[in-house]
This record gives sequence, C-alpha cells and structure tokens, in this order.
Amino acid sequence: MRTKEQIRFELIGNIIMVILTVTALVPIVLMIISSLTDDATLIKNGYSFFPEKWSVGAYNWIFSSNSATILRAYMMSFIITGIGTLCALFLTTTLAYGLSKKALPFRGLLTFLVFFTMLFSGGLVPTYINYTTVFHVKDTIFGLLVPSLMMNAFNVLLMKSYFTSSVPDEILEAAYIDGAGELTTMTKIALPLSKPIIATIAMFAGLAYWNDWNNGYIYIVKKTELFTIQNLLNRLMQNIQALAQNSSNLSTAQQGLAQIPTTTVRMAMATLGILPVIVIYPFIQKNFVKGITLGGVKG
Repeated sequence: MRTKEQIRFELIGNIIMVILTVTALVPIVLMIISSLTDDATLIKNGYSFFPEKWSVGAYNWIFSSNSATILRAYMMSFIITGIGTLCALFLTTTLAYGLSKKALPFRGLLTFLVFFTMLFSGGLVPTYINYTTVFHVKDTIFGLLVPSLMMNAFNVLLMKSYFTSSVPDEILEAAYIDGAGELTTMTKIALPLSKPIIATIAMFAGLAYWNDWNNGYIYIVKKTELFTIQNLLNRLMQNIQALAQNSSNLSTAQQGLAQIPTTTVRMAMATLGILPVIVIYPFIQKNFVKGITLGGVKG
C-alpha cells in the first residue's frame, strides 16, 4: 500500500512532467499551425493558435517550385541517416564492448582518451583542412557521413556503462566455458541483451545525421545534388533572405519576393524537417527511455 508521501511525490512528479511536456509541445504545435496560416494574416496578426485564415500556400510554393529537388533531398537524408546510423552503431558497439572488458590492456588509458574528446577538439579550421586535404571528403558523400558524426564519445561511454552494469559476467563466463570466442559472445549474447541501449544509440545517431546541416554547408560546395533536406531548406532560406535584402534595389527581386509566402514558408520548411522524426519516435520511445535509464546507472 502506498503511503501519503509516495502519493504526494507521484502527484508532484506527474504535474512537473505534464508542464514540461506541454512546454516542449507548444512550440511544435505553433510552428505547424503557423505553416498552415495565410501569409498576409500571419504578418498582420502575428503568430496565433487560432488564425483568422488558413492556407497551404507555403507548402504549395515549396512543392510546386522545388518538388523534384525536395524529393531528392529527402532521399539523400534517408540514405545518409541510414548508412550513418549503421556505421555509428558498429563503431560505437565494438569500441564500447572492448572497453567494458576488465582484462583489456590499457583499458583505463583508452577510456580516458575517449572521454578526452568530449572536452577538447581540434577546432574547425584544422578539422576542415584534415578532411579536405588528407581524406578528400569535399563534394563527396563522405563529407556528410564522416566528420564529427560517425562516432560520439558520449554514446561510447553510455553503451560501455550498459555492458558493464546490465550484461551479467556469469552469462559471458558460461559462454567462454562452452568454447565461445569473443566475437561469438558479443554477437550472440551481449548484443541481444543490449537492445534497449542499441535503440537509444541508434536514436541519438539518427537524429544527429537527420538534423545535421553543418557538414553539407562546409563540405558540399559544387555538388548540390548531394544536399540533404536540411541543407536544401537552409539554401532556400538564404535565397529568400537574399531576395528580401535586394528587394529595395531590384524590381525583379521585388516581383520574386511578392510571389513567396516569406513568413509561413519558414514554418513550413521547419515542419518538413522534423516530420519524419515525429513519425518515427513513438515506435522506439520505449526502448529509448529504458536504454537511457539502464545505461546511466553505473559508470
């Protein structure tokens, strides 16, 4: 039977979680409603949850003038996210499993080197020089996959903690006694027991790749067909801003700007960018929460 203190604690905790949930959802709802608002109405009355006039003009402009480009960018985003997530999972899992083995030589030093990358980096300029002059990723698909995203120290340490705290040593030792090698033990025992943390790392890596625009902005210069949806939306925003800045000087810019729902199109672009995440997240939420909870129990 629950005590009064437990009931009071659960009530306060639920109230706080409801407030945090509403705080997180309200901007998203407002963004979606704004993208479906008439541009003139939005400029006149400002952002509102109950607009006077609804319109899909922003989406019509995006897909009528850039439909083929947007579909290609969406396809590139899915390809980059899929390949990048698989590569990130492979590298993170293998490194974390190795670091979780107590008998690993120089285990403490290797763990420190991984942790060190969370605190310091080489900087943007040296990183760019290395990737463009040594690895030659400029204007290639590797420029979207490799720099800064393929491995994350936090993910490695999170998975290492999960292997250490949630995969019993007795089961691994039993497999060793039965003659299983390290690779077999990892693939047949450790990984099946680690589905929650794998789903969590996949979510982290997938979100990082899907939302990334910096790599495309830096490393994709000429081959715009490699643009992901985030890079394409960023380029469209830059074009709109360029038209707005030059509209006072050029009559053609004024004509082009008049045909664009400049305010609502920003909201529509942001909505298109987060739509796949909103659709996919509910299906992996259970494993995501469980992986975060168990992976952070012990270091």
